[in-house]
Amino acid sequence: MGSSCFPAISPSHTLVWRKCRLRTRKPSGYPLSSSPQHFLVWRKCWAPGSEPMEEDFASSGPCDVTSGFETMAEDPYEPDSFDLTSCLPLYKPPPFPYSLNLPVINSSFRNATIRHWSNIPFITVPLSRTHGKSFAHRSELKHAKRIVVKLGSAVVTRGDECGLALGRLASIVEQVAVLQNQGREMMIVTSGAVAFGKQRLRHEILLSQSVRQALHSGQNQLKEMILVTNLDFHDDQKRRNLNSTLHELLRMNIVPIINTNDAVVPPPEPNSDLQGVNVISIKDNDSLAARLAVEMKADLLIALSDVEGLYDSPPGSDDAKLIDIFYPGDQQSITFGTKSRVGIGGMEAKVKAALWALQGGTSVVIANGTHPKVTGHVITDIVEGKKVGTFFSEVKPAGPTVEQQAEMARSGGRTLASLLPEQRAEIICHLADLLTDQKEEILSANKTDLEIAVGGGRLSPPLLKRLSLSSAKLNSLAIGLRQIAASSQDSVGRVIRRTRIANNLELEQITVPIGVLLVIFESRPDCLPQVSALAIASGNALLLKGGKEASNTNNILHQLTQEALSIHGVKDAVQLVSTREEVEDLCRLNQLIDLIIPRGSSQLVKNIQHAAKGIPVLGHSEGICHVYVDSEASTDKVIKIVRDSKCDYPAACNALETLLVHRDLLRTPLFDQIIDMLRVERVKIHAGPKFASYLTFSPSEVKSLRTEYGDLECCIEVVDSMQDAIDHIHKYGSSHTDVIVTENGAEVGISTSRIHARGPVGLEGLLTTKWILRGDGHTVADFSEQGSSKYLHENMPITRRTSN
Repeated sequence: MGSSCFPAISPSHTLVWRKCRLRTRKPSGYPLSSSPQHFLVWRKCWAPGSEPMEEDFASSGPCDVTSGFETMAEDPYEPDSFDLTSCLPLYKPPPFPYSLNLPVINSSFRNATIRHWSNIPFITVPLSRTHGKSFAHRSELKHAKRIVVKLGSAVVTRGDECGLALGRLASIVEQVAVLQNQGREMMIVTSGAVAFGKQRLRHEILLSQSVRQALHSGQNQLKEMILVTNLDFHDDQKRRNLNSTLHELLRMNIVPIINTNDAVVPPPEPNSDLQGVNVISIKDNDSLAARLAVEMKADLLIALSDVEGLYDSPPGSDDAKLIDIFYPGDQQSITFGTKSRVGIGGMEAKVKAALWALQGGTSVVIANGTHPKVTGHVITDIVEGKKVGTFFSEVKPAGPTVEQQAEMARSGGRTLASLLPEQRAEIICHLADLLTDQKEEILSANKTDLEIAVGGGRLSPPLLKRLSLSSAKLNSLAIGLRQIAASSQDSVGRVIRRTRIANNLELEQITVPIGVLLVIFESRPDCLPQVSALAIASGNALLLKGGKEASNTNNILHQLTQEALSIHGVKDAVQLVSTREEVEDLCRLNQLIDLIIPRGSSQLVKNIQHAAKGIPVLGHSEGICHVYVDSEASTDKVIKIVRDSKCDYPAACNALETLLVHRDLLRTPLFDQIIDMLRVERVKIHAGPKFASYLTFSPSEVKSLRTEYGDLECCIEVVDSMQDAIDHIHKYGSSHTDVIVTENGAEVGISTSRIHARGPVGLEGLLTTKWILRGDGHTVADFSEQGSSKYLHENMPITRRTSN
């Protein structure tokens, strides 16, 4: 655009650049479905105090733009004007028309907002929730739309307090960008001026200067920030200006960065306004973040510092415990330590600010932003609802936390392990009796779960079959529990090896419980009494985490389990985790859990193995199981075994996935019967490469011979011999469960010795061993060259006695 676009300017007048928020009018010819577009343009207009000019833009020639304007009612939440030259004095205004993401509002029309049609879109994203009440649970944080991230001084600066932690800041910026790109509205409140100012003053040997001087020196280098004070919140006009500026930035998909103007801040004011309404005075960036979050109706405030969260006592003390969920009514139960090593706040200031924000409807999480292992994902983890830091909630947690449950289970497990074998067997038998005596209550709860699952349409027919209980299943469960009780008499404390090290010095190896087990299972409620009985028999404490689709059934079964445990005072040894804890969070309790056992799909096992942090996982991630039908197999046995292996429980980890058939059986009545049976059972068949080569029109060819379907699907492949079948199993199998169907006993005896299948985990798999050395005052010196004792290392007979 040339200068002809603007009228002649008298030297006695001043022209400034303004920003106009415009909205398109649909020009003729636009489709009716198109909607108005918002955008911002620069305008050249007279400075405040100059007489308004209607001809501030030329209206002739190709630069005619005024004809496209019209007026509308003024937005009451936007300020009248901002002078661009005072906001960004070093920025050169672009030529008109031009769009730029800066929050400067037109001042030429005091009572009007200008509209103009354009094809430049204004970025707006509607809120996904209505602000007014904070989230009750962590799992709801993923719905947060507007988020304030407060970066403490210890997060922004290096550990030596000399300069910015650039790598840490880069990872934080990445996370903020990820959340912003998800359509969220992000704001950052940053500290660090004190520490950064110390670095500059240190070069001038001014380490004795005050905090305010350090702030002034640091803020001079921390540029491109919005600096605010209490006046920006207490003065109505300034407050509207700040609110409008931040809203404009958010509408343009910009992340505002805010800090307190500590260099000029007045003394702290009382925490109430003239009418006595409870407000918070801006004393530091903690209070600023809380005030800003409430003012901007933010859904979530994340306060990052150099501590993991809120502790019940100062973090440096030995008995300090991290508080997962903090309820405002519990604030009398915590004590505070000193303030931060840098900055001007401390944990007490953070808690007060967090509680004030919580009352204003903003959820708050305080977490560590300096830990090198979590900094790269701490913000996104919080938004995803993971168990990070301390979550402030106005809903008092119901029941004990999972950490408390684990501690209760460990304590109860120690008592359980000290019981006599007969007492543990009595508990299991009593549980078996309760399963049959309380059958109606169990089936009623299970019916409720089935109705919810069917109504929601979330489960496939095989999974519904897993979820369903029947009178016959409960009777079978009771029989199985009594068998476990009978076999547990000599499990714990059994001596499995004795060695005479020297005269009167004997070493024994005995079986002992592992400790606290975490068993995670999906929609199969009959797993709960089975696993509970094995844990009781082996003297292990147990944490159970079942699928939510079986919550009602699991609750009644757990109540019966605790009733059985109560006969010997060990009710707490088995705990059911029924809170909203994520499985990944449970897998991080390496100080409280000794072994994780996932029971479910291969994907569940893989997820647990990936999430477990420092805790061993006993689980088979794949169940690629084979059934080989030999040329000498019995027809009746083949049909029965194949049907049972695939159709009885297709989602089981030991279900048939690949059916291997000897080539001599192709085009025989037996092979036709197998295919007909699978079709009747609605099993989808995939053809292996060799099998497909025999067929003119084959089923869909399998994509991979190493596939676990977990449903009514399987692969059929042809092999030339039993040895070929074994080679196939070794190459594509997972060594879980494999079957050979043949009448040639001699051949199968040789063949099965070459297949390694791990088999099920029973009572022995839940035990470990420890060593007990019994002596008579022996010392190392006794076995030296001048000593009186000599090593013997003689094996001794094993007695049947057990030791607790």
